[in-house]
Amino acid sequence: MYENGKIYMGLSDGEPREKVYMELSQSNRHGLIAGASGTGKTVTMKVMAESFSAAGVPVFMCDVKGDVSGMCEAGADNAGMQKRIDKFGIRDSFAFRPYPVVFYDIYGKGGHPVRVTVSDIGPALLARMLDLSDVQEAVLNVVFRIADDKGLKILDLKDLKAVISYVSEHRTEYTISYGNMTAQSLGAVMRALIPLEQQGGDIFFGEPMLDIRDFMRLAPDGRGYINILHSVEVIGKPRLYALFLLWMMAELFEHLPEVGDCEKPKLVFFFDEAHLLFKDAPKALIASIEQTVKLIRSKGVGIYFVTQSPSDIPDSVLAQLSNKVQHALRAYTPSEMKAVRAAAQSFRPNPAFRTEDVITELGTGEALVSFLNEKGVPGIVQKTSIICPESLMAPCSAATKDEMMRRSPVWGKYDETVDNESAFELLEKQAQVDEERAQFEREKAELEKEKERLAKEKEKADAAAAKKKEKEQEKKKADKKKKSDRRKSKIESQLISTGGSILRRGLRSILKW
Repeated sequence: MYENGKIYMGLSDGEPREKVYMELSQSNRHGLIAGASGTGKTVTMKVMAESFSAAGVPVFMCDVKGDVSGMCEAGADNAGMQKRIDKFGIRDSFAFRPYPVVFYDIYGKGGHPVRVTVSDIGPALLARMLDLSDVQEAVLNVVFRIADDKGLKILDLKDLKAVISYVSEHRTEYTISYGNMTAQSLGAVMRALIPLEQQGGDIFFGEPMLDIRDFMRLAPDGRGYINILHSVEVIGKPRLYALFLLWMMAELFEHLPEVGDCEKPKLVFFFDEAHLLFKDAPKALIASIEQTVKLIRSKGVGIYFVTQSPSDIPDSVLAQLSNKVQHALRAYTPSEMKAVRAAAQSFRPNPAFRTEDVITELGTGEALVSFLNEKGVPGIVQKTSIICPESLMAPCSAATKDEMMRRSPVWGKYDETVDNESAFELLEKQAQVDEERAQFEREKAELEKEKERLAKEKEKADAAAAKKKEKEQEKKKADKKKKSDRRKSKIESQLISTGGSILRRGLRSILKW
């Protein structure tokens, strides 16, 4: 509950019972809400979110069980709630009321679709989430570089797969300019995309891309919008869930201006099931998260991790979380007892009790809390009963959610998918042009072959005609010779015949004489 620039979180244990506050001016120093299942983490998260909203601070939170959606409806009155209202001394200020909520959903079912382009995720974050080796990450960086140099926009997974296929087909052409890329490495990157695609990456990657500034809107009454990511389905897809959360932190860090210390945060994030961010994460990724958490404070952003045990958070990140709410932990095994001791040691001791013992004795709705005071100094740990939320502590009705969607400030902005021309379409066109060019070259080659064949046939025909003409000429010559020989023979015969007659006549004349 928001009171006079502070967040009233509950009443301390012991006598006299005192109000426990979290300083709004120190709430961008980040925080942790931890505890076993069923101990009240969600209620604590809702109380904080309502208080930030009432103070004019926009909020983002994940709804992993579906019950956070009730924040858009007024809470239900009953005898138990009336007792709690009197217990916390808020009779005059408490009211069952709804809060301004905007629903989002990566799959577009329980809220406005959330989309991000592959190029905006970038090769570094994508490689870490795909568990690529150093060599494969280097190859992925080259793929993105080639796409940039060729003007190929990588907006969704089909774009990325198309570019990888293109680079694989032409890798020998790029070896000199970009370095060697083996078919095995490119194939490994392509295979690594399959699990991400099966988890819904084909839906998550695309346009219109989420504008992170839409998380920072204020309602007409001045309260901050509570942006709820419906995570019931995506929580079962840890790779996609973690990728989205990491992208959000990086996006905020990149685009928000430096504001330094301010009276209240510009935006507060609650990351439920935070252990999924760090499970089996490489050191480089944890270092990146640590750096973002450390530096984003100066952008006026507060990040609150919600998980079962503080041991779920790496020490380097845990050291950056100054506002802590620790609900009950169970210690049935040596490893659980170790986690309890670690959680107790993270608090500034209270001489009134032994922190390690109290952690295991807390009831539902009770917590050990330590917040920074107005000077940024951690307060001593206090056993605290957490105040009750004003909104509904159950899922909202489908009708209410539909109405909130229609009244949403981003209604119509993200609801329809846009498939702009990008790498897939350009490479498809290029492939079509290449195929047409190849077809033209094939047809040209066939025409050349046909021309060559016709030329050879003409040459053969000409040779045959010449030979025939030669034969005909030889035949004519032979016929002429035969004719001449016949005429000559005939003349000779005639001469012989004529000569014989003359000779005979001459002999007869001589004889007569």
